[in-house]
Amino acid sequence: MTPRWRSPHSAAIFRYDDGRRPVGVNFETDPRQDVLRRDFTINALLLDPVSGDVLDFTGGRADLDTRLIRAIGSPEQRFREDHLRLLRAVRFAARLGFEIEAETFSAIQKLAPLIQSVSAERIRDEIARILTEGGARRGFELLDSTGLLREILPEVAAMKGVAQPPQFHPEGDVWAHTLMMLEGLREPSLTLALGVLLHDVGKPPTFRVADRIRFDGHVEKGIEIAHSIVTRLRFPSQVIAAVEALIGNHMKFMEVPRMRESTLKRFMRQPDFEEHMALHRLDCLSSHGGLENYEFVRRKQQEMPPEQLTPPPLLTGRELIAAGYRPGPMFGVVLGQIEDAQLEGRISSPEEALRLAREKLDAPEGQRFRRQDS
Repeated sequence: MTPRWRSPHSAAIFRYDDGRRPVGVNFETDPRQDVLRRDFTINALLLDPVSGDVLDFTGGRADLDTRLIRAIGSPEQRFREDHLRLLRAVRFAARLGFEIEAETFSAIQKLAPLIQSVSAERIRDEIARILTEGGARRGFELLDSTGLLREILPEVAAMKGVAQPPQFHPEGDVWAHTLMMLEGLREPSLTLALGVLLHDVGKPPTFRVADRIRFDGHVEKGIEIAHSIVTRLRFPSQVIAAVEALIGNHMKFMEVPRMRESTLKRFMRQPDFEEHMALHRLDCLSSHGGLENYEFVRRKQQEMPPEQLTPPPLLTGRELIAAGYRPGPMFGVVLGQIEDAQLEGRISSPEEALRLAREKLDAPEGQRFRRQDS
């Protein structure tokens, strides 16, 4: 957190004309003038490499001792120079467990709409750090109280006040539930952290009250909204796909004790399945507290070695062609049924697989896939 003064004679200061991006560089020879254009006092401590002295021109040491994030000089001026500093103040406060000094906090609230002018990539990187560097719950509480949340993630801000059925969610509304899950994160991957943040983002638009509070179709809606958010923030395609998978699967854990063995094995062999497990565990611990389904899957993982989850196929499309069948959509259906039987232990050899395939393809609905010359 303490920048080092490379030389007692010169330093470069980025110059901002529009508060969005650096448009030039000014070289400063006076260390005092250098730090007066920096963002926060705790980032303005310099080390003289010759004497070993710490140079403190802005009261940064005192703010470190009292655990304060304070803008240097006029907070409004500092934030107007670079609008991203609005988010950086929140990130530093969350990661370090510091408070934001009152005048600095008020300036963030006043200028929060300016964050809209910052590029999506720069906002993305700050949000990613808030989610993964520690203090994610504190970070999002500060984003909310400063007004930044409704500016950059209005879909997340919409979770506030959305009630949930108390028999399943005694912790409170969707926002309270999400904050509890964020608090439970420990050195998470970016995809897991985003999955936690957005797993219930589909609940506000699907809320209804019937026999009880319900969120019909919230998973599908959540995937749609999350896709819009992570695309808008320019996350890479692999991150987008992983987040959508986490949201799409988080409710399937309710069904694991009743799944067919083949369905369960396919569920468990998904890429990065441990992230799905971590999200489900946090989801349960931040609501009803029951981990029965989580523990059920853990037992199954211990019982099933990888070769049982993803065994080599007993039959392929190439072998069906060699047996005299024309390729077509029925191939996929039959090969899926063959894999089901294999995963459930009903067949275990290529001969049994081909016999079962013939039964399917020689049935009336499969006759059109029989080659004319066979």
